[in-house]
Amino acid sequence: MQTATSNKTPTPDIAAQVTHAMRMMGVAPIPRNYELYYEAYLGSNPQLSKELAALGSRATQEELDAIGAQYFSHIHHPSGIERAHNTLAAKLTELVNLLKDEQYALENYNKVLDEAYLNMTSKSAASADILRHAIGILTEATVDTMNQGKERVQTVVQKSFEMEVIRQELDEYKRIANTDSLTRLANRRAFDDALAGVYNSEHLRNFTGLLVADIDHFKKVNDTFGHPVGDKILATVGGVIRANLRRDAFVARTGGEEFAVILHDITQEECLQAADRIRTVLAGTPFKNSRTGVNYGPITLSVGVCMATEADDPVDLYNKADVALYSAKNAGRNRTILFEEGMRKDSGRNWLIYRR
Repeated sequence: MQTATSNKTPTPDIAAQVTHAMRMMGVAPIPRNYELYYEAYLGSNPQLSKELAALGSRATQEELDAIGAQYFSHIHHPSGIERAHNTLAAKLTELVNLLKDEQYALENYNKVLDEAYLNMTSKSAASADILRHAIGILTEATVDTMNQGKERVQTVVQKSFEMEVIRQELDEYKRIANTDSLTRLANRRAFDDALAGVYNSEHLRNFTGLLVADIDHFKKVNDTFGHPVGDKILATVGGVIRANLRRDAFVARTGGEEFAVILHDITQEECLQAADRIRTVLAGTPFKNSRTGVNYGPITLSVGVCMATEADDPVDLYNKADVALYSAKNAGRNRTILFEEGMRKDSGRNWLIYRR
């Protein structure tokens, strides 16, 4: 994202540039892919950079994983989520096998009942002998089955408890993996999943809007006041966005100084109103050091808006909202622009241009 700079040499927002480059190349925004492109950006491994560049603009995940296995053997080590998932799968297998054993026991019990019935209806033995034999068979089988059933019930309860603990652990890992640590909003991974879900339902597609927002002149803020101040401003901006939207709005920090909002059950006019409400509140929010009196503001946003009905798929929707955002930047910043056909932005940029 291009913003105005100070006289100092700007410090590139590596995370934002790498993430943006990956997005432009259609690379899945998962940690192992990010590590590859981050190393290529730094240029610390020329051969790695060369091999990634040779893959072109649409590398497959298999090709990327092959390079990852070659240069980063740790890149495929299971994460906390994978470990919890594997444990949960193992526990589920144990439970299924237990239930199969129970089914087998019940089937055997049914066979015993059939045998007792045949003995009781047999005409080849005395009635007393038939009854005595049948009662003996049923008593023994019933006691055994009940004892086995009690043991299995206890085991099932224990397995279910263990699975619930692991499920909670898995949910926590997923929450952490999908949360931006600085702003506590959803991160790019969670945003991509949520945006893809819009096109799983005709209703969602017909009544969903996407806002893509970028803090104006943020690199100048970082260059002038330092990254710690910049981080505090990012957290505050995230809080302002979240506080001025409906509770069901999906809000994410998608990289660097960029935020995205998915709004469901909403009209185009309501989307534009929501974007302008955020901008207005943020522009009036003081950004001042209470101890030193230094004023970091004003802090403003440029926002691009696109309705899901205007796009063919999630990638197209994001790109069109991004085009509208660039139009807002070019029109003077601190404004909201709705995507319209005819807007243009160069989408064929090589990710290597970000190494500057």
